[in-house]
Amino acid sequence: MPSKKIAVLFSGSGSNLEAILSKIHKKVFNGIKIEVVLCICNKPDAFGIQRAEKYGLKTTIIQNKNFSTREEFDNELVKEISKYDTDLVVLAGFMRILTPVFTDQIRAINLHPSLLPLFKGSDAIKQSYESDMKVGGVSVHWVSDELDGGKLIMQRAFEREDDMSFEKWERKIHEIEHEILPLSIVKILS
Repeated sequence: MPSKKIAVLFSGSGSNLEAILSKIHKKVFNGIKIEVVLCICNKPDAFGIQRAEKYGLKTTIIQNKNFSTREEFDNELVKEISKYDTDLVVLAGFMRILTPVFTDQIRAINLHPSLLPLFKGSDAIKQSYESDMKVGGVSVHWVSDELDGGKLIMQRAFEREDDMSFEKWERKIHEIEHEILPLSIVKILS
């Protein structure tokens, strides 16, 4: 049976990593087995490391603070990913702006907690909540050298409820993330 290998990069709690592991890791879609073969994190105390361990996966720690430039850090990421012959790299809450050193060599997708092209960057949930938009949502896109600017793969929106709290808004975004990131991976690889 043909198989496809993915690497997942994360920085924090790893809830999207766990969604990938629980929904698609070592499972078969349209005759293709999808397997997470590499997890990379840039924070040695991230909770996502424990989530990966639950599935028997060791996380490679590459701390960006140990590199003097973004390019040096990205070069180290590329070197590590290249060892695994991956078919796709998934940024699942990986809080780094990547340079062409990475984007020109690695086929990667990113999850973003807004309806792109609106609310790019790291504060997207707060920006979208505080906007006058009547909808919020999540985007999955190809990684390019433009911040949150790659071609869209999938989006899903939800309607703002009257008097919706920030916490409920954020929870809704995370629920959608956990659905559309695995779906996007399956769509691309099978």
